[in-house]
Amino acid sequence: MAQILIVGASRGIGLEFVRQYRAAGAQVVATARSDAALVALSDLGATALRLDVADTASASGLAWQIDGHQFDEVVIVAGVYGPRTGGLQTPTEADFDEVMHTNVLGPMRVMPQLVDALAPGARLAVISSRMGSISLRTATGGWLYRASKAAVNSVLKDASLVLDGKAVCVSLHPGWVRTEMGGDGADIDVRTSVAGMRGVLSKLTAADNGGFFNYDGQLLGW
Repeated sequence: MAQILIVGASRGIGLEFVRQYRAAGAQVVATARSDAALVALSDLGATALRLDVADTASASGLAWQIDGHQFDEVVIVAGVYGPRTGGLQTPTEADFDEVMHTNVLGPMRVMPQLVDALAPGARLAVISSRMGSISLRTATGGWLYRASKAAVNSVLKDASLVLDGKAVCVSLHPGWVRTEMGGDGADIDVRTSVAGMRGVLSKLTAADNGGFFNYDGQLLGW
């Protein structure tokens, strides 16, 4: 039975990962912040852990909660969008801190605690965004979110170098998904996005370590 860890599973993409992995018969550990979300995860048959990646004390306690696990796949989903700007509007310090603490510092807090909980040949993914790509960028909307995703791509690349030979580490673009963050006008539903990303994860090889992939498997430029 595969062991899976989903970090940030209270809603949207993270919750759908839990649904699909549980339907496939995997043993799932999933994190959330609220009591209601923890109950919902437990109802799906997951082991629910309280975790807020933006909170120092909460994030520092992950390692002991997963002690003894050997995860075959880890997906770090937790993220926020921040202000929906269309140009060069300077973010407030509060907005900057919220987005960067959640989207960048969060994974930097979590990843070091995962090293001893990875099974041999594990696959580790960060849910990033094509919006974080510098080479593919043609628009400026949400520039704080874009900056945070570019930064987390850098974090993932470093992790892939440190964990080379132990785990295959990738960034994933989930597509423009109809979730609370993506909105009702997005291109694809969450089931399609997550099913695609699960397919990408299942086919990863050592040669893919440090890559950036679309939900349909297309290799993306940084």
